[in-house]
Amino acid sequence: MTDQPRSLGRRALLGGALGAAALLGTGWTGGVASAAVPPPAGPFPPLGGLPPGAPARRLFTPREQRFGPYLAILPGMVNDVVVDDPGDLGFLGGGWWRTPSAPYNSRVQEHVFTLSWFHANSRPWNPYAGDRALLARLDAAIAHYLDLQHADGSWPEYDIDEKSKAATGFGIGYLAKTLANLRQGRSLPQRRAEIEAAVRLGTTWFLDPANPIWQSPINFANQNASGLAGATRFLRLAPDAGLERGLADRVEYLAEHGQSPAGFFYEPTGMDIDYNFEVLMPEIAEIHHLTRNRAVLGMARRFADWFGYNVVREPDGSGSLTYVAMSARTGVAYYDDVVPDPDRTNLGSLFVPEVPALAAFFTTAEDRAEIRAAWAAAPGPAVGPAKQDTSPRIIAHATYPEAFPSRGAKRASVRQLPYLRSDDFAVRREDTALDQSYLYVRRPGLYLAAFFGKRPSTDVRTGPGLLWHPRAGAVVQSQRASDTQVWGSVLPAGTVDAHSDLAAASYRVGDRDWNGAEAAPGSSPVTVSYGLPDGRVSTVLTVTRNTVSRAVRGTTALTEQIPLVLLPTDRVAFADGTPVAYGADAAATARGLVVHRAGTTIGIDWGTALAATVEATSVTLLRDGARRLHVLRVPHPGTLTTVVTLG
Repeated sequence: MTDQPRSLGRRALLGGALGAAALLGTGWTGGVASAAVPPPAGPFPPLGGLPPGAPARRLFTPREQRFGPYLAILPGMVNDVVVDDPGDLGFLGGGWWRTPSAPYNSRVQEHVFTLSWFHANSRPWNPYAGDRALLARLDAAIAHYLDLQHADGSWPEYDIDEKSKAATGFGIGYLAKTLANLRQGRSLPQRRAEIEAAVRLGTTWFLDPANPIWQSPINFANQNASGLAGATRFLRLAPDAGLERGLADRVEYLAEHGQSPAGFFYEPTGMDIDYNFEVLMPEIAEIHHLTRNRAVLGMARRFADWFGYNVVREPDGSGSLTYVAMSARTGVAYYDDVVPDPDRTNLGSLFVPEVPALAAFFTTAEDRAEIRAAWAAAPGPAVGPAKQDTSPRIIAHATYPEAFPSRGAKRASVRQLPYLRSDDFAVRREDTALDQSYLYVRRPGLYLAAFFGKRPSTDVRTGPGLLWHPRAGAVVQSQRASDTQVWGSVLPAGTVDAHSDLAAASYRVGDRDWNGAEAAPGSSPVTVSYGLPDGRVSTVLTVTRNTVSRAVRGTTALTEQIPLVLLPTDRVAFADGTPVAYGADAAATARGLVVHRAGTTIGIDWGTALAATVEATSVTLLRDGARRLHVLRVPHPGTLTTVVTLG
């Protein structure tokens, strides 16, 4: 991979996609494009700046406020389009979106949608509708984008020769929406024809069942969903019976092969909070909105059920903490109860009327209205996002409706979350093909989530990772991609057993083996025996009505490590009376630690006096930052039973 520019003329004969077209039965007979898409001749004057006081907040309707920050940066973005280098003419430079910010990265060009929207849409606050300077540079940017397309229809991202699923999938959607804007403005007729031909070719490549992007299980399922959403939008602009059949087939395939039996979407072969909820769900919501596809609706329902086990509400209503240690790619550790714009989940709200279980995870319509009223009343013009903090997705989704739940509907949905609907269940969700086991245990005094088996990425941490109490809220939250902020046994080298594929040797409920994947009724203890593959650490995890214990046996000295979520109002002390101040490190020789919160006593007892420490980390949770991760560590000779009691 290199950031050095090189010759970028990539569109030669389009006949290379004939085989895929035949497979899909499109009837497309191929065609010939020039060796490079003809660039515009110019001139390319700079785009003029905004008038003083613009973007004026009060001029925006509530639903269009998301355009305000992008209007603020539009002159800078447009004037960063390369117009003085014939080799890179039209490259959306300046580093506004995606890395590497290099001329061969077609994802950088996705902001052609942004430019085209402002050119096509007249609003009282938009001085650039119909602007000739904007159109000239947009024309150059589109030509550069199309010039990056390979003869088979794919686009590159990290290398000029790469055939990128993500770049092609997202590109189909943004170019289709750009085409719609150009049609609306009756602008650039020749370029419109070129866009339509390019997107048709890209869609043909993307929908080809023989394309390796359709492996089973599907890796990085959000990218497949993006291509299907883009194809759905494109085929509303340029109907094609053959491609429609291919699209329907691939949507069904995604539903069957892109979603785990456990309920999450594969990223790459495991769950990811961010990519599942914030990226894939909005993409399939677009498909459902345009087609009412029942397979897509089923995907949303299965995901809502899964998500309800992995996002736990704080009792004060401030938000939810996630089982982030299982996230294979990103580190979204919490969601505030009220999320302001820009909110990448907005489009996913379109599922709420038919999947009310999702209402628990969205900002309410009333809260979003209050946020938008406050934004409009704030002094000064709208402020634009910084470079690399932009996304065409934000305003592309703003062109669709919203279906945020009412406050009452959200409260009703929250009450139906599994761990709030019942105080006594044990559930295992299995993906046997991938050797993954997800454990969720609710007892009257606690809720515990744990993961065992093959990790979908090196960043995932196994073992118990989330512990919650109905009055106290989250007590323990393991982080991902960390050995120092995860619940487990730390070995002498500093690695933690959770940084391994911890396999469960047995699951038991009470005195019997538990081999089923569904609920195990009754409050009998749940016991899981697991350990490192090489036998250096063996652990028995036991969950009772109000306790979680870890009985550890190691071949060397170990350190018991527990990442505690503490609040400033907590009263915390070691069992010998040594206080633990919020946000400060502490140490004592004691047999336990006690946390008092919300009328609840959380006791951690390791049975014998040992030198223990608490480290205050920089990790804070939720917008107010009050919840801070403090890591308890108890070094021991290698055999230790630690009991967490919540009462």
